[in-house]
Amino acid sequence: MDIILKYFPNLTEDQKNQFAALYDLYTDWNSKINVISRKDIGNLYEHHVLHSLAIAKVISFRPETQVMDLGTGGGFPGIPLAIMFPEVSFHLVDSVGKKIKVATEVANSIGLKNVRFSHIRGEELKEKYDFVVSRAVMPLPDLVKLVQKNISKKHKNSYPNGLFCLKGGELEHEIMPFKKEAELLDVYSFFAEEYFKGKKLVYVPIG
Repeated sequence: MDIILKYFPNLTEDQKNQFAALYDLYTDWNSKINVISRKDIGNLYEHHVLHSLAIAKVISFRPETQVMDLGTGGGFPGIPLAIMFPEVSFHLVDSVGKKIKVATEVANSIGLKNVRFSHIRGEELKEKYDFVVSRAVMPLPDLVKLVQKNISKKHKNSYPNGLFCLKGGELEHEIMPFKKEAELLDVYSFFAEEYFKGKKLVYVPIG
């Protein structure tokens, strides 16, 4: 939890309590339904919560922004972002029902009011959002192709509507089709821990 406060020192008491509750909740649920590698659960705050919050270092979503987290798994990056932005609406989506169950139970346990959940494939989603966020669910060109139907044309944030995607590894090939408009940001420039070396945040405007 200290690592969250290190980079986000101005949290409200409610936010601190919600973040602090995540470890026990995920440890408990992960013992029943595996959404995080068992070897990695001890690194929950650094590898999952803080990593998710890299998006909050780049954009401060304005109130009433609509955000969809595609392939949320156990709730990343959607749940940490929903805690960080309580006036923003988040829709967490995954095609695996048991993962959505874990994310739903965690959110309910910490009293998150600004999230909803759907067990659905991205191809079936018809709703519109200002942004889609995602954590390494598929190659970037496939992801952009999948979500472009879901991006609203009305802009109200500092960044034009589009996709924020957390990825690792060599991305030059993936980002090539979007080279002119995309931004490739180094997560290690926000967070100094070794784990973030090589981790990237990709922004692609859509629409």
